[in-house]
Amino acid sequence: MAKKPDLNDLTRRERQIMDIIYQLGRASAVDVMNKLPGKPVNATVRTMLNVLEEKGYLSHDTEKGRYIYFPTISLKYARHTVLENVLDTFFRGAEADAVISILKKKDAELTDEERSKILELIEESRKGGR
Repeated sequence: MAKKPDLNDLTRRERQIMDIIYQLGRASAVDVMNKLPGKPVNATVRTMLNVLEEKGYLSHDTEKGRYIYFPTISLKYARHTVLENVLDTFFRGAEADAVISILKKKDAELTDEERSKILELIEESRKGGR
């Protein structure tokens, strides 16, 4: 089985493109170009999409003569990988501090389901389950 590309190796612009494609699910070069800051030219966006495809981050279908790009890595896996890098880089061994930082955010609006899941995980942790 081929190794998954490492999302931590992306450049800033590549991350912006991947963010857009994850948001949209599937996107053409024009869709990406319209959402990128700095209004890059079409040829630049197409080149970057091709590079991301060559690196294994994206694939495409052809619809009515247009390439429609989609991620080859699930959003769940992408989130996990990037979070692991943030934890290693900024919180080394202080995962609780990371969780506390997230929960203290003023705009962290949690649903009842999310609150219940967090409390459930805390209880499992207390019992030595995780």
